[in-house]
Amino acid sequence: MRSKPLALEQRLFAAFIALLVILAGLSLWQWRAESPVSANLLQILPHADNNQLIEYAQQRTQAVLDQELIVLIQHPQASQRLSGWAKQLQDSGQFSHVEYQLSTNLKQLSQQLLAGRASFVPLAVREQLAQQPQQFFSERINEIFDPLGGFSLVSVQQDWLGLTGKIQHSLQSVSRVQSDAQGFLFVDSPTGDWYLLRLRSQQSGFADASVLKVAEQIQQLAQQIKQQGGQVLASGGLLFSAQAQQQAGFEIQWLGGISLLGSLLLIVWLFRRFNSLVALLPALFGLWVGVTACIAVFGYIHALTLVLGISLIGVTIDFPMHYLSKGWVMQPWHSAKVLRATLPGLTLGVLSNAIGYVALAFTPFPALSQVAVFSVAGLLAAYVCTICCLPWLLAKPDAVQPWRLPLAWMQRLLTWHKAIFTRLNGYALAFVLLIFVVVGFAQLQLHNDLRQWVVPAPELLEQAQRIGQLTGQQPTSQFFLLQGADEPQLIERLSSLQQQLDQHVAQGDLSGYQSITDLLAGLLGQPSLAHALAVINEQDLQPFADAGIATGLIEQEIQQLQAQQPLSIEQALASDLGEPWRMLWLGKQDNQYVAMVRLQGLRNSQALAELAQQQEGVIWVDRPAQLNQLFQHTQSYALWSKVLASVAIFIVLMVFLGWRGALRTLSVSLFAALLAAASLGWLGLPVTLFSVFGLLLVTAIGVDYAIIMYEGVGGQAASLLGAFLAAITTWLSFGLLALSSTPAVSSFGIAVSLGLVFSFLLAPWASKGNPSA
Repeated sequence: MRSKPLALEQRLFAAFIALLVILAGLSLWQWRAESPVSANLLQILPHADNNQLIEYAQQRTQAVLDQELIVLIQHPQASQRLSGWAKQLQDSGQFSHVEYQLSTNLKQLSQQLLAGRASFVPLAVREQLAQQPQQFFSERINEIFDPLGGFSLVSVQQDWLGLTGKIQHSLQSVSRVQSDAQGFLFVDSPTGDWYLLRLRSQQSGFADASVLKVAEQIQQLAQQIKQQGGQVLASGGLLFSAQAQQQAGFEIQWLGGISLLGSLLLIVWLFRRFNSLVALLPALFGLWVGVTACIAVFGYIHALTLVLGISLIGVTIDFPMHYLSKGWVMQPWHSAKVLRATLPGLTLGVLSNAIGYVALAFTPFPALSQVAVFSVAGLLAAYVCTICCLPWLLAKPDAVQPWRLPLAWMQRLLTWHKAIFTRLNGYALAFVLLIFVVVGFAQLQLHNDLRQWVVPAPELLEQAQRIGQLTGQQPTSQFFLLQGADEPQLIERLSSLQQQLDQHVAQGDLSGYQSITDLLAGLLGQPSLAHALAVINEQDLQPFADAGIATGLIEQEIQQLQAQQPLSIEQALASDLGEPWRMLWLGKQDNQYVAMVRLQGLRNSQALAELAQQQEGVIWVDRPAQLNQLFQHTQSYALWSKVLASVAIFIVLMVFLGWRGALRTLSVSLFAALLAAASLGWLGLPVTLFSVFGLLLVTAIGVDYAIIMYEGVGGQAASLLGAFLAAITTWLSFGLLALSSTPAVSSFGIAVSLGLVFSFLLAPWASKGNPSA
């Protein structure tokens, strides 16, 4: 026979079913196309208060890096098979562009070289022309008649002075990437040539499902070439994103699975009936609503949010555990009466937990804002599911018949607790705990670093480093922005910065840099090409006459070069020659011409940052350092958030419990957070930003146990058992987060787990009848 639910409870269950249908429709709509799960680290990092120019430069740089991949292949027959491998990748449909050889029209390229000589000829060549013209022309004669002089895009008859060859050599020296007779791109190494492929994905580098497909294609190619006796190195943001997604999926699957399995076994073990498994429904419903709410608010949900969201399983199971724990004393079971008896405690619990998570929403970190939305929505959903569904599903009088022995254990614990603490001097105990906290805090070490957010796979990191060493391309997140009122002023400032950067390269502060002046070398320094040629007289051309070359041809070419106008920056970069430097040009922004200078192999960022202070029109952009400073600033914000959250929780508790009850319950959770923080110091664990926010949640979650003990519904033993079950299920979630491979997630899990242990141990002091409190 079922205990008859009240009319209100019947309506609640009907309303819940309606909500379920609406939620199902919304979820199907959100997942109708590709997966809305993202692994893009940039989406969850805080947006610094940069000006629009810096934001634009960062977005422009990132837009390119998001979609590009570099693949190096070493194989005995690479030159014969490279075209086939490139076609295999192109046919996969995952790449919009696969570059493996110089595909530019050679005739067009030679014309661009000839037309841009006034802008491209390096300063050293111009100085030799002006100061030592006969030596320059003698060397040129040797080049013309040397059969091993190398490949040139321009014939001798088109370029008697050989300036295009000098430009070619200057541009090739910027990069270690070369081309063979077939135009295939390769880099030389002591172990042999590595052939290069530049790939560009069809979609953004973090477009979720496409990232995994791109990584799968690269892995298949690598395995195929390895079986044929070759080697493959691959690097790009896509591969790191795919690894992050796979790692997050693994952790969600295993940590979440273990948490659910542990809770399931605990419920079955204690309540000895399979119908008690309905206690898992609020947790599952909470996760579903949390994911749906995040996608609705942000348009996506980040993989890191899902990993942290695993902890919500344990928190949301607290509600049904608190409800079911009354089955030890409230017999015969009447689901509606039990709900009415526990509803105040359940309501206080969800409000205090929600306040703790809401405090995260106002941080400057989108990652924590997502966690806040996910958790608050999940908590409210689990609460609604508990009060709407469980009384209906557990309406039979024998629906809840728990194992009696755990209640006796809790009664014994309370007896021991009373016996022990009646013998202890309360002031002496307080003094010992105070010493523990003070000494622990003295040993705390703050540690905030962007590298805590991700842990790249060692294999991917090693491949990226090897590619950087082989190609000489080791880009960093730091760069310079230079501004000028016009193009000549911008070039002048680029030239001045280049001289200083050359000194730092010599000192080992960085391995190199990339600037549009690598291409526009003819605009740097004096003399210009026209001025260098103007000082040449007929006698200087004697080496050509001695070689049987009519000097009239040379004079005609000199006159043409003197009349040639330098190209503008946009004209030079619009050519095929300018493609590698095109992303460095930002054009005209707010009446200023702007260009970037990217750094390679940066080792001393502080030394480079000082250059921006020494030169006008130069801006130093260091996103990682800016974020690390923001992390430190946010820690103080977190402390204020904790204070405000505690005040809000106190006000809510005071409404329900009065100021004495509010003070009693909140003090327990605050002291538990202090003891947890001190324990981090004693254990030698660093305090990270995520640790601080974890301790903030301890206050919100821990107060729930104190509320259960303070209300004492069903007696102190039954209340302690309810708190114990809630603590176990919550610890199953947060404790497992400590095993995460992501340092930020792990530190969050450790901090909350320690706080939960102390929250449960201190919960008995919240009892109304406990004089030792």
